[in-house]
Amino acid sequence: MSNFDVIVLGSGPGGYVTAIRASQLGFKTAIVEKESLGGVCLNWGCIPTKALLKSAQVFEYLKHAEDYGLSAKKVEHDFGAVVKRSRGVAESMSKGVQFLMKKNKIEVLNGFGKVQPGKKVLVKGEHGDAAEYSADHIIIATGARSRELPSLPQDGKKVIGYREAMSLEKQPKKMIVVGSGAIGIEFAYFYNSMGTEVTVVEYLPNIVPVEDEDVSKQLERSFKKAGVKIKTSAEVTHVDTSGDGVKATVKTSKGEEVLEADIVLSAVGIKTNIENIGLEDVGIAVDRDKILVNDYYQTNIPGYYAIGDVTPGQALAHVASAEGILCVEKIAGMHVEALDYGNIPGCTYCVPEVASVGLTEKQAREQGYDIKVGKFPFSASGKAKASGTPEGFVKVIFDAKYGEWLGCHMIGVGVTDMIAEAVVARKLETTGHEVLKAVHPHPTMSEAVMEAVADAYDEVIHL
Repeated sequence: MSNFDVIVLGSGPGGYVTAIRASQLGFKTAIVEKESLGGVCLNWGCIPTKALLKSAQVFEYLKHAEDYGLSAKKVEHDFGAVVKRSRGVAESMSKGVQFLMKKNKIEVLNGFGKVQPGKKVLVKGEHGDAAEYSADHIIIATGARSRELPSLPQDGKKVIGYREAMSLEKQPKKMIVVGSGAIGIEFAYFYNSMGTEVTVVEYLPNIVPVEDEDVSKQLERSFKKAGVKIKTSAEVTHVDTSGDGVKATVKTSKGEEVLEADIVLSAVGIKTNIENIGLEDVGIAVDRDKILVNDYYQTNIPGYYAIGDVTPGQALAHVASAEGILCVEKIAGMHVEALDYGNIPGCTYCVPEVASVGLTEKQAREQGYDIKVGKFPFSASGKAKASGTPEGFVKVIFDAKYGEWLGCHMIGVGVTDMIAEAVVARKLETTGHEVLKAVHPHPTMSEAVMEAVADAYDEVIHL
């Protein structure tokens, strides 16, 4: 049995970042991975989807070259080549994580990890061989997978999850996307841009339902303009895969209808990977599919920790990374502050992009705040107009009494790169007036943040 200071189960953006920080802090560290280093995010999630989306974006630019005074005739796409590029990007990033493991002297244990009592981990290889390891600190970072609904069982061919959606051999002519969170919306944008006829079915009244209602409505307008069909307050109650394609029965307020497509993509959330990893054997407490932890990710059993999607926080890559770093720094005896889950940015990488942090307008009002709301459309932005991307806006929400920045909501090209300004400002407890008096460069998309704040305080210049 090999002994370590820290063993991490799972090598996603939570796990591998945790392992690196542990090594930096002087811990003898090992990481357990049953598939490819980098986990879902690098191999089947965040990174390869962005590669697909970039191809779609470039394709759309070429199709609209005339809008920029250019000519690009007979613009075509090779779906197989687009998918191949995406896989290449993912493989390159995974190799990068391999390099980081070697650089930081982290031992990679290939196989399926299962926690054992007495601060031990059993690792089973793909050929049935097993080895047991011990560590003073065991950190569970096993992530999550696509959730299946009873009415929407995935067969991997006609009813698929995100993993199959990014590696289809043939582009479908018609696709139904069930669920309009980040995953569903990004794939809806990608396939629609590639020429697939896409219908989005959302159970709640608005698409991207966690976003501010103004953002949801703007994205719905943009998607419909691009040719995507949207059905909200709708539910897929049954799928028939017996024929050549799929027949999906959709229940709406107007009754039932049957939609036909080649493929149904189920994007209705995630299911944590906590089965068969030894939680019951150790006695680690779980509630509603999540491992219970304190502010520093310690479970109820000393020496065992959990971070990332398996815990109650937001299921986002950057959250998992932050949790893992905080967890090992606490183990090392450093002074750390609990993560502020109210200041976590969320991003959706369709076109137009969506980015947000903090309270929506509705949430702020429900919590009893007297608020100031400002909004600046990109149609009034010189940079956005010159770039040919005037769609969308920046919306800001401030507490009228103290000037606290309660929320920031953006929709438009490049906003996922802009939202960090609001995150940092909120972390530093920056007031509205301070943001307003911080000079923003012209012409940039980021000026819209300053202009939106100015609008909230009745000082807007360009509206």
